[in-house]
Amino acid sequence: MIRVVVVDDQRLVRQGIESLLGLSDTIEVVALAADGDEALGLVGTCQPDVLLLDLRMPGRDGLATLEALRERGHTVPVLVLTTFDDDDLVLRALRAGAKGYLLKDVSLEELVGAITTLAEGGTVVRPALTDSLLRAIETQPEPDGFAHLPPAEPMTERETEILRLLAGGYTNREIAEAMFLAEGTVKNHISSVLAKLGVKDRTRAVLRALHLGLLGDA
Repeated sequence: MIRVVVVDDQRLVRQGIESLLGLSDTIEVVALAADGDEALGLVGTCQPDVLLLDLRMPGRDGLATLEALRERGHTVPVLVLTTFDDDDLVLRALRAGAKGYLLKDVSLEELVGAITTLAEGGTVVRPALTDSLLRAIETQPEPDGFAHLPPAEPMTERETEILRLLAGGYTNREIAEAMFLAEGTVKNHISSVLAKLGVKDRTRAVLRALHLGLLGDA
């Protein structure tokens, strides 16, 4: 079972997500939190496999919670649930370490799939990066964390195609199916992409590639 902690300041939303996930045979909601401070305590005591995190909360909001998780060395994958009304906030959440985001009107099937993907070490960015978020990325300066990195090495055509699929939130398995490749081959290509971009995870790879204009108009 995939152990999940749900963090949202609205009780009805928390309980609704818990009830929905209770219909899944593979996911167990082990705790509910109303704010970031409560969430930080639960991460330590419950050891969840995935943290579902609202961004807009009173007190310690989602972004501050992400930053605190990183500072404390917690590595639990975080899936942001958002109404997507603030592109800058979503972008900052991804930079702060979130492994994915979904809209709050997501279907149960999509939510379960996203949780499973994060628990398996993947990332989820759906819906795929929208025009408004892409514009926000293009107009903002490169993140401080990228400033010290060496210039990116040239990508092959296949690596660029894989980067585009990563930006769309595709899992390794989905990329393999889309490109008619073995999943192990896809993993090797992704490792090469990360190395060429000088980053350690898929989310930061996509963010840096977007800032560098490597994804074009695809």
